[in-house]
Amino acid sequence: MAGHTENEIVIDAPMDLVWEMTNDIESWTRLFSEYSEATILERRDETVVFRLALHPDENGKVWSWVSARTPDAATRTVRSQRVETGPFKYMWIFWEYSQTERGVRMRWVQDFEMKPQAPIGDEAMRERLDRNTPVQMLLIKDKVEAVARDSAAVG
Repeated sequence: MAGHTENEIVIDAPMDLVWEMTNDIESWTRLFSEYSEATILERRDETVVFRLALHPDENGKVWSWVSARTPDAATRTVRSQRVETGPFKYMWIFWEYSQTERGVRMRWVQDFEMKPQAPIGDEAMRERLDRNTPVQMLLIKDKVEAVARDSAAVG
């Protein structure tokens, strides 16, 4: 059995700002609360290969992995997959941005499967992602909207 999650949020900010801030991987340690490291390893055409690391867990372990991320500004979509999969057999993430009357709808679709020896199974990981993803999305919304407000006040 594989895992699948879909989460979305509407960000009241201009599309270009949402796109720029959420695709600036080097700033992810400030945009997300869970990352202690976001390091670009390589750029290949539009694809960015990067390392992410979480803050230490309750046992002091730091989980990290390498992903490849390919944004498509024309379609306002991003495809990402883990290159170093860690406990996952695979992990694919699709980001989709669409303009609505209330702002930019940012949607994340995560498809994955845990390795048999992983500390948790597919369903437990799905539950974990469905708990954490909305928290991270709300942080992103708040931070992007704050920049949009500051830009409007200055402009």
